[in-house]
Amino acid sequence: MAKMRISSGSRLSAYTDAVFAVIITIMVLELRPPAEPTFSALASLWPTAISYLVSYLFIAIIWINHHYLMGYIEAPTLRLIWINFGHLFFVSFLPFATAWIAQTKLDSVPVIVYAVLFVVVDAVYNLFEREILRMATGFTASEYQQTRRRSFVALALFVVAVGLALLQPYVGFGFICLALVLHLQPDTAPWNRSAE
Repeated sequence: MAKMRISSGSRLSAYTDAVFAVIITIMVLELRPPAEPTFSALASLWPTAISYLVSYLFIAIIWINHHYLMGYIEAPTLRLIWINFGHLFFVSFLPFATAWIAQTKLDSVPVIVYAVLFVVVDAVYNLFEREILRMATGFTASEYQQTRRRSFVALALFVVAVGLALLQPYVGFGFICLALVLHLQPDTAPWNRSAE
């Protein structure tokens, strides 16, 4: 019996795009202007600004990597669709975690929760990436290993961030930012591919 096509990759991408748009909108709605019309009042909102910036960057990185990965498949499997739903489920907690660390000025427990959320989101993303690259054609073994290695290093940095947040939340938050830098340019992007 022929294998049934679940849906097109573009349909899964469109749904994911819509969810990301909603998550970003919710995060924006959490931004509140200061009560006083002064620069000092505006400066006091630095925890909100920095947490929003990092969370927005995280979503942008997820979207960019998702975009390039989806270019490797025509019809996602049911397993891949469920992994994507699981990934989006955890990403949807980002506005809550972002607002919490902003309101508490990067206090220890909220930063720990924020870092744990990044660990979980990245772990599920690793499953998503592995599933796509496993099905991909024209992706060499060395490219696969390089991509997976970088993903595991980023995940390890998020895990380290959790431990550091227990001792020093600002350092833990910094490690989160460091891990994000590893994903700024996806290995699966066309400009990273070897010339044919």
